[in-house]
Amino acid sequence: MKRKIVEIDQELCNGCGLCVDACHEMAIELVNGKAQLVSDKYCDGLGDCLPACPVDAIRIIEREADPYDDDAVQQRIANAKKEPEELACGCPGQLARLLNQGDVPKEQSKPNLPKEDSEPRKSELRQWPIQIQLINPRADYLQGADLLIAADCTAYAHADFHTELIKGRITMIGCPKLDDNRYNVDKIAEILKYNDIKSITVARMSVPCCGGIVQAVKQAMLQTETIVPYNEVIINV
Repeated sequence: MKRKIVEIDQELCNGCGLCVDACHEMAIELVNGKAQLVSDKYCDGLGDCLPACPVDAIRIIEREADPYDDDAVQQRIANAKKEPEELACGCPGQLARLLNQGDVPKEQSKPNLPKEDSEPRKSELRQWPIQIQLINPRADYLQGADLLIAADCTAYAHADFHTELIKGRITMIGCPKLDDNRYNVDKIAEILKYNDIKSITVARMSVPCCGGIVQAVKQAMLQTETIVPYNEVIINV
């Protein structure tokens, strides 16, 4: 049948993923860094994704397409809500495991500085507080800042967190599983509203529940209609 459906210009798409969050039918996914329509049957052709795109890479066209299938959409949404592992605790991120970092000789069991360092490394932290819930959205240090918004576990999992991620950025941390994520969305939106934010880097763990911090940032950008350069760092245990 011939009907209205979205078309995504792969040349214009910058891979920001905002259209993925805006599509209530989950008809769009990021594939190799570009937004793509997963299947014709998931797209209702109403175009909720259009205003979310900062580069006008999406438009509504009329072409031959499979009819919209609401039952298939509801099943897709239900499947997406299921965790990939069935655990008593309900979250793969809480699966107990011992991290094997290799056998450490007794003489090296105490923390040592790298040989090239003659002095302890300095902290790259530029401000305080760092908890999302405690930061004042009108704090002077936020004006013109490059933000690091990190799931709090990332600092413990990544040895060079200070030098590779905190350095040169204003740091905000939170737990996407234990925090009120709606509050985090509103707080980040306030920060975007009152400050000329230059860029946002999001650091998260690879476990599924950590995706909440990504969603909070993207929803805040949608809510304030503010698009800034965005980078996402995924850290594995």
